[in-house]
Amino acid sequence: MHTLARALLAEIEAFLAETGLTPTKFGLAAVNDGHLVANLRKGNSVTLKTADRVRAFIDEGERAQGASATGRARRTPAGPVHGPAGSLALRSAEDPSPANLPLPRIALIIGGGIAAYKCLELIRRLREHRVGVRAIMTKAAQAFITPLSVGALTGDRVFTELFDLNEEREIGHIRLAREADLIVVAPATADLIAKMAHGHADDLASCVLLATDKPILLAPAMNPRMWLNPATRRNVALLEADGVTLVGPAVGEMAEAGEAGPGRLSEVPDLLAAILGLLRVAATAAPSLPSPLGAPAGPLSGRHVIVTSGPTHEPIDPVRYIANRSSGKQGTAIAAEARLLGARVTLVSGPSQLPAPAGVELVRVETAREMLAAVRQALPADIGIFAAAVADWRVSEAFADKLKKGAGAGAPRLELVENPDILRTIAGAAPGVRPPLVIGFAAETTEVVEYAKNKRKAKGADWILANDVSPKTGIMGGDRNTVHLVTATEVESWPDLPKAEVARRLMLRATEWLAEHTALT
Repeated sequence: MHTLARALLAEIEAFLAETGLTPTKFGLAAVNDGHLVANLRKGNSVTLKTADRVRAFIDEGERAQGASATGRARRTPAGPVHGPAGSLALRSAEDPSPANLPLPRIALIIGGGIAAYKCLELIRRLREHRVGVRAIMTKAAQAFITPLSVGALTGDRVFTELFDLNEEREIGHIRLAREADLIVVAPATADLIAKMAHGHADDLASCVLLATDKPILLAPAMNPRMWLNPATRRNVALLEADGVTLVGPAVGEMAEAGEAGPGRLSEVPDLLAAILGLLRVAATAAPSLPSPLGAPAGPLSGRHVIVTSGPTHEPIDPVRYIANRSSGKQGTAIAAEARLLGARVTLVSGPSQLPAPAGVELVRVETAREMLAAVRQALPADIGIFAAAVADWRVSEAFADKLKKGAGAGAPRLELVENPDILRTIAGAAPGVRPPLVIGFAAETTEVVEYAKNKRKAKGADWILANDVSPKTGIMGGDRNTVHLVTATEVESWPDLPKAEVARRLMLRATEWLAEHTALT
């Protein structure tokens, strides 16, 4: 896509998230072309004349919003509407925030790291939740993403220089530190963390951090050895003692080949949940600050979602067990996304190193029988999503002591019995017990779609999300997934996506289905 078209699309997406207009209505109103946004999303180019007309329309719309205290409420349709890329933005027929109160605003300090690209998606999601974003970029951050891209999404100027003549006439770095309700640093590099811990103030970002009296949220991202270095550990301990909040880092593979461990920037749903959570705390402490989610909290507010995740461990003896390679990343991402949409979420997880997403009830289990019991205990629910990779078999009776190898004795004989089928059990439950929407997963290595179709029918599930987990795909334990959504009427194949994006798409589809087929009681 040409730079002009890319920048224009970013501005349009931000405007759609702000106003709730559909892409078709926007295109018709701006340039009398209902396919404008769709064509830009496909990578098509655009003329300078068209770009100028679109930007003039956006400017006019933003001026109208500023001139009318109730303008946004009048223009915004009731209920959930589709924003950019099919996302659901929360809108109400009347803006729940008083017209004379500003919406919550964060100062987002973007550090220099390859994970900086995630900030573009984070900004878009924050604006969907009616949170204003003012971005500050370090010099290193600009090597990874451009101020143009960031500014197009925030709808505001991007601040990069401490010694800016116009801004510093009014002591700009102090104003940036004080006008935000929350300071977010993402990615928080080892250098930024060290500067914060020791009170350095040699650039705009560090000056803002030193001058603020507002809560600070750090999202660390760096090489695992840097994160585990004693100097970094001391710096983090100092900041935590000062009241700074951390989200992450996540554990996984790094950008560098062969590097893995703690140090990955948390995924966008986790970052978003942490930010919204701290803004809610700020709103409670200062009642004049409107909630970033408004009321209701989301399209799944009042709904209950159960998600199973991770592997199960079926003991052979006190040391050994039968299991599989599931990491639990996909199920955890789904639970986080459901929570962001306002649901009460119960995550029933097999053995996993992943923490529970903010606001999610986590029930940890070991075996398939424990997982089934936990799911039954959590019912009733509106949606049941069974992403756990449950061991199909277990030893009929686990050995009380560790099995020993004996000279010439050969391998021990293990009698295996079938584990309970959690998906089939819940999908076949009586009305009132069975969730209205039951979604299963099918991890296959051959004939993925065909096996998934058969599994959906055999288990009685409404949908199956199928993926190829052959070793060459790297899906087991990885951060990306390529899935096929199999329903009773169609198969929808999705491209290779981050697991967080798979979770977002799945929950949006589930939200739409629930709204169409059930009533909130």
